[in-house]
Amino acid sequence: MRVTRCLLVCFVVTLVIIGINPAGNAFHGGGTGECQGCHTMHDPKASQQQASQITSSQKNPSLLKGPDPSSTCLTCHMAPGGTGQPQGYYVATSDADMPAGRPPAQLTPGGDFGWLKKNYSWGPGGTRLGDSQGERHGHNIIAGSFNFVGDTRNSLAPQGIYSSDQLSCISCHDPHGRYRRLADDTIVTTGSPIVASGSYTQSPDPNATGAVGVYRLLAGKGYQPKYLSGGIAFSADPPAAITPLSFNREESGTDTRVAYGSGMSEWCENCHATSHKDGSGTARHPAGSMKRLSADVVRHYNLYIASGNMGGNASSSYTSLVPFEMGTKEYTTLKKTANSDASDRSGPDSGGSRNPNVMCLSCHRAHASGWDYMTRWNMRTEFLVYQGLYPGTDNNAPLELAQGRTTLEVQKAFYGRPSTLYAAYQRSLCNKCHAKD
Repeated sequence: MRVTRCLLVCFVVTLVIIGINPAGNAFHGGGTGECQGCHTMHDPKASQQQASQITSSQKNPSLLKGPDPSSTCLTCHMAPGGTGQPQGYYVATSDADMPAGRPPAQLTPGGDFGWLKKNYSWGPGGTRLGDSQGERHGHNIIAGSFNFVGDTRNSLAPQGIYSSDQLSCISCHDPHGRYRRLADDTIVTTGSPIVASGSYTQSPDPNATGAVGVYRLLAGKGYQPKYLSGGIAFSADPPAAITPLSFNREESGTDTRVAYGSGMSEWCENCHATSHKDGSGTARHPAGSMKRLSADVVRHYNLYIASGNMGGNASSSYTSLVPFEMGTKEYTTLKKTANSDASDRSGPDSGGSRNPNVMCLSCHRAHASGWDYMTRWNMRTEFLVYQGLYPGTDNNAPLELAQGRTTLEVQKAFYGRPSTLYAAYQRSLCNKCHAKD
C-alpha cells in the first residue's frame, strides 16, 4: 500500500509539473485537451444550472463548463484572486486584484483582458476634459461568469463584419486545436497527429509521423465557431511565430521577444478585412507582409533609443514595444530569435534574404492594453515621460498627460520598464520608425 501511495503521489506531482510547463505536454499540448476539461459529460444538474445562465447572444449547446465559451476558457486562464503577479498562461487579472489605482497584473505579449475594466476620466474640479473607457482598451470578449461584456460602441469589428455580440476567445482560437503544421510547413486540419505545441523555442519540429500545433491555437482557413452563423469563415491561416518559454513577465530588465515571422496582419484581416486595404478611401497606416520597412525606417529604428537620442545600433535596437515582422517562415531562425534573456536584441535588417515588415502587432496588443485601441503605448498624449517620470495622478503631472492613471498603472502598461530608459520628455514611440536622424 505504501509503495502504491508513493507512486500515486509521484504521478500527481508529475502531472502538476507537466501542466504548468508550456514546453511539456500541457493541457492543450498544441491541440485539443481532454474533453472533460471544458465540457460536462453526464451531470444533469450541472447542465441544467448552466442552461439557466446562457445568454441569448451566445448559445451553449455544447455542455460547456461555463455559461459561454469565454467563461469556460477563463476558468483556467483567469488568474485566481490573490495571485497579484504575472504567471504562466493567465491572460486576465481577477477583479479583486485590481481595485482603483492598481493595474492588471498579467504581462503576456497579448496583454491582460483586465484592462477592459479600467475606466479613466480627467478634468479639474470634477469636470471632464477627457476619458478612456475600458471597452476601448482591447477586444471585448463576452464572459458572463467574469463580468466581461460586449462592445457598446461598435456593433461590428472595425473595418469588418464580425458581430461584436458574438466575440469570444474561440472567435480567434480554435478550442479543439485542429490546425497543425506539417514538416513542409503547410497548415492543415487533418493528417499527421499533433504531438506537441509548435509555439515555443523548445517545441519539436514536425516530421513525417507527427505534426505540431499552430501558433497559440489560432484558427485558420475555413474556421468559424459553431454558434456563429453567416458567411464569415476565416480566409487566412495562422502566422508563423515563436515565443520564448518565459513570456508572462515584467520587462524591466530584458524584453520578451516573440519572433514574428510572417502572416500576422493577414490573419488579423480575417475579422478586420479592410483595416489597411489600399483604396479604402481613408488613409491608414500600412501593415502586412507586403509593407516592407523602407531603408529609412530600418535606419531610424536601429538608431533610435529615445527622444533626442539617435545613438543606437542594429545589434541592440529591438524593443517589444515596437516589434516588427521578420519576413520569414524559417522556424529555425524564429526559434533562435525568440528570447526573454536579451540573447538576441537585433533590429530589422533589410539587406539579407529576409524583408522585415510592419504588422498590426507593431502598434497593438492582441488582447488588451492600458491604452485606447489596445496600443502598446499611449498615442493620445504629447509626452510618455514628463520631467523624467511617468505622468500619473499621484505625482502632480498635468491632467492631460496623466489621463486619470496612477504612475503604477502607467508603468505596468509599459510592462514594468523604468522611466529612466527614456528621455526626460519622451514623446511617442511612433518615432522609433519615423524619427529623423
